[in-house]
Amino acid sequence: MSSENYRFETLALHAGQSVDATQSRGVAVYRTSSYLFKSTQHAANLFALKELGNIYTRLMNPTTDILEQRVTQLEGGAASVALASGTAAIFNAIITLAEAGDEIVSANNLYGGTYTQFDAILPKLGITVKFVDPKDPANFERAITDKTRALFIETIGNPVLDYTDVKAIAEVAHRNGLPLIVDATFTTPYLLRTIDLGADIVINSLTKWLGGHGSGIGGIITDAGRFNWKGGRHPLFTEPDQNYHGLRWAIDLPEPLAPIAFALRVRTVPLRNLGASISPDNSWIFLQGIETLPVRMVRHAENALKVAEHLEQHPEVAWVRYPGLKNDPSYPLASRDLKNGFGGVVVFGVKGGYEAAVKIIDNIKLFSHLANVGDAKSLILHPASTSHSQLSEEQQRHGGLSPDLIRLSIGLEHPDDLIEALDDALQTENTPPRASWLSKLINK
Repeated sequence: MSSENYRFETLALHAGQSVDATQSRGVAVYRTSSYLFKSTQHAANLFALKELGNIYTRLMNPTTDILEQRVTQLEGGAASVALASGTAAIFNAIITLAEAGDEIVSANNLYGGTYTQFDAILPKLGITVKFVDPKDPANFERAITDKTRALFIETIGNPVLDYTDVKAIAEVAHRNGLPLIVDATFTTPYLLRTIDLGADIVINSLTKWLGGHGSGIGGIITDAGRFNWKGGRHPLFTEPDQNYHGLRWAIDLPEPLAPIAFALRVRTVPLRNLGASISPDNSWIFLQGIETLPVRMVRHAENALKVAEHLEQHPEVAWVRYPGLKNDPSYPLASRDLKNGFGGVVVFGVKGGYEAAVKIIDNIKLFSHLANVGDAKSLILHPASTSHSQLSEEQQRHGGLSPDLIRLSIGLEHPDDLIEALDDALQTENTPPRASWLSKLINK
């Protein structure tokens, strides 16, 4: 049976690795900066893309190659490029297809670092980003001009947790000759293969659930290998590229490489020349995490749903957002697409607003107060004053972020322990003891 027929759980353990001459079952870590050439001709062929192989670890590395192949197969794509961080992956993806004078149309409910990159940094490079509300796909269509080079969304917005209709927005993109770039970090390929819904370029922060243990920083771009870069809207792919001896990426590549023109340009232009490379040690760390991804994602989602349902009933909680709650605004769309679970993040607000939220975060036990998600351990954060603090109050409000929002990244602990920790932190002078109001609910 070929690897194409293996199921997700099997690919998570085996994809991309062939046992080498040492017969090592584990993946080796290749801590080397560079690689020997067989001859002058061999070296020239590698640099000219006439042969594929290792040149320098800034470009590729045998350990990283296994990681890239594994994620490619899990996503159902054609090729992947791993980078130093998820943020670097987003930046490199954008500058691979856009230059000064170009535009991107993006969802407005983004992770704070991505929003700032799009709002404050890309414009300094001459790339304009238009922000729209992703809940209505027509908003993207209205914002597209002849300068637009791509649409950008997150599968589940961070931190408000609106689920995005990937399929509908992909249809808008393709109707206008544009690729759809999807940050799929909050769903991972286990919960949602966005390429199956029409995504052309998929970005994952390896730091989060793919790695799963908060032990390394990395990001990865997956090229679906299906977008037609010859369509006339992407001169960086159809006009001679001075970065690579006048190569026209969509026209001059030989057939085996033509479908992965985007991934090749990421690797040989921004990655090669700007150097946001991932270390082989971090690639190895992420491979260990991916082996257990399907098992962990099930537990993350189960625990998150239990926590969300509990918070819905808590007398001190004003509101809860989680795509798996039946009364959540995102549930109709999310339940259509997310068949393996609704992710590991829950957000909520408490009665008493910002001051009450701060008190909870400062006093909660078991949850780690830090700026990350996707760890095996449960985490807590106040995004408005941390991860999204670079946004103005108006920008936060437009993205749905309120001052009282508390973000929980639900880990793999026993859910009852998480619920008890939350109950203790939510306890106020007016709240009945936990056993009292819990038993009241049970007796109903």
